[in-house]
Order: sequence, then structure tokens, then C-alpha cells
Amino acid sequence: MIVGWILFIVFVIWAIGFFYLRGEDLSSYDLPEGQQFSTGDALNEEHQAVHKKLSAITTKADGSPASRKIDAMRERMDAMFAGTKFDSAFVAVNAAGVSAEWVIAPGVDRHRRVLYIHGGAFVMGSPLSHRVITTKFSKIANAAVLAIDYRLMPENKRFAGIEDCRTAYQWILENGPQGPDKASYLIVAGDSAGGNLTLSTIAWARDQNIRSADAAIALSPATDSTFSSPSMKNNIASDVMLGPMFKLLSKIPKTALLWMTWFNNRINPRDSVISPTRGDLSNLPPTLVHASGVEMLRDDARRYVNKATAAGSIATLQVWDHVVHVWHIFDPDLTEARQAFDEIENFIERYAPNSGHHPDE
Repeated sequence: MIVGWILFIVFVIWAIGFFYLRGEDLSSYDLPEGQQFSTGDALNEEHQAVHKKLSAITTKADGSPASRKIDAMRERMDAMFAGTKFDSAFVAVNAAGVSAEWVIAPGVDRHRRVLYIHGGAFVMGSPLSHRVITTKFSKIANAAVLAIDYRLMPENKRFAGIEDCRTAYQWILENGPQGPDKASYLIVAGDSAGGNLTLSTIAWARDQNIRSADAAIALSPATDSTFSSPSMKNNIASDVMLGPMFKLLSKIPKTALLWMTWFNNRINPRDSVISPTRGDLSNLPPTLVHASGVEMLRDDARRYVNKATAAGSIATLQVWDHVVHVWHIFDPDLTEARQAFDEIENFIERYAPNSGHHPDE
């Protein structure tokens, strides 16, 4: 009798995971593959230098006590580009309760704005760690960039960071570096976890009938918290950044992983608030998505773009071979990073052209 009840409970747990947490099969969106870019058939010296730098950072963090592991990773990430000189101004600001900083390149039009949401697996990262990217965005978008320091896990719930992005989105529409001032153009952008939050935020704005962004840009975004994309397993060995961190997770049975995700986030893994690919992707602003051909999140990007296009939205996928997850952060040393920002600049010019305002001095 007891064995029967145990088997019944196990079956119920499996059934909930399989039918309630897993969601629909999205394999029909695995093709087409998007625009492909490559600088050669093999890793070159630039790639190897990036791998070496990442390895050094990971090794230093691995030497930290378990109790300080997250703190150590945060410190290493913030210090990753310590000593880098920027010509942009960095101005701390409170965006309706969300800590942030304005990143302003010389001579940009401050009526044009970018809301930038950093990556870091929802547990690390900050405006400081991503200044290479935010300063570049300010220059190529001719805009003031609001880089937000949203609340991180595990000390906060996943939804806290989502709320911060929504608050900042509404705030930046009405406020600029010099105070209350409506935005003439708005771009929402982010990388990795921030790419997930970017895509979640633009869908939320549409559903709330809030002014739409003029464009959205997601760099190596996580788009499906059910981890169903083929590359999540197929690219573990080739992803030098995410592979070592998620190798153990790949060995966990899928149903158990879905339960862990639900428990950790307190949100159903297939809920579009954390799995943008699983939501309604119609009537969204023009969206550019970048991914590495060898990273674990490649097919997250592919499925999102193909589903958005099928829903009638303008979405473009561009894929670079050999590069690491969010390779943009190694600009200007990495050729592919320079290429990627050229493509981003072309996209911005196409969908968020010059506003006609004179740059603020």
C-alpha cells in the first residue's frame, strides 16, 4: 500500500512537470538559422585571448569560500575591465526607486534614450560591469543610456528584477539626464539575463498599452526558462563561458530541472514573463537578436526570432561563429565585437533614425 502511494506521488510530480511546467513543443521554430557571420574556420589569437581572460576570472572565483561564492563572482565581474578609460560621463540617478546610472557619450542627443539591462544570470552584474557595452551604445545610438542596477537573486525574488525593469521603462519615457523630459526615441537593450528582461519588458509594455519602444536589441538572450532549446545540451562543450557553469545541470532529469526552476523563481518556467519565447510575440517593436553559434543560448535566440517573425513582428537574428557568450563586451579588442556593433548601429539607424533634436552640450 505504501509503495503504491509512493509510486502515485512520483507519477503526479512527473505529470505536473511534463504537462504543466514544460509547455508546448517549439521545435518548429528551429529554422531558419538567421544571418551568419564568421572571421574564419577556426579559433584565432583574439578568441584565445578572450578564453584566457575568462578562465582567469573563473579560477579566481572558484578559489573563494562557498559562503562568498556569489559575492566573489560579483566582485570579479565588476572588476573585469578595471582600468579601462572611457570618455563618457557616468551620472548616478534614482529612477523612481531603481538605482541606475546615466551613461552619456560626448555630444549625444539626450532626448534619444537607451534603457540598458545588464546580464549576469540574474545573480550578478551591474552598470559598472557593463560600461564597455553601455558607452558603445551611447555613441552608436546617439543617445543617453540608462543602465539600471536591478535587484538580483538570491537575496531578492526573480520578480523583483522584473518589476525594476518595468519601473525604469516607464520612468525613462518621461525623464532624461537633465530631469523631467519626454524621450523622442527609446531603445530597450540587454544581454543574456538582461536580454531576457528586455524581451519580457517590451511585451509587458505592449500589453499595458504603454508607449512602445522604437526598437529592442537582445544580445545572447535567454528566452526559454524550460531549457528546451537543443543548443542547451548540444553546445555545452563549445560554450566556454556558460558550459562549465551549467554542465552539472544538464545531467539533471528534465522534470526535476523544471521543478527546481519553478521553486527557484516562484514562477512557472513556461510563463512568458520569464520565457518570452512562449508568449504572444505579435505587435512588438523591431527587434535585433545576436547569438554565438557555439553558445548554449543560440537556439533560444533562434526560436524567439522565428516565432516573432511568424507572428508578424519585425525581428532579425544574427549569429557569429566561434565567439563567446555576449562577446560584445570585448569590444574593441575582438573583431567580431566590432562587427556586431556595426550591425547594431545599422539596425538603430534603420528603426530609430536621427530625431532632429540638437545634441545637448
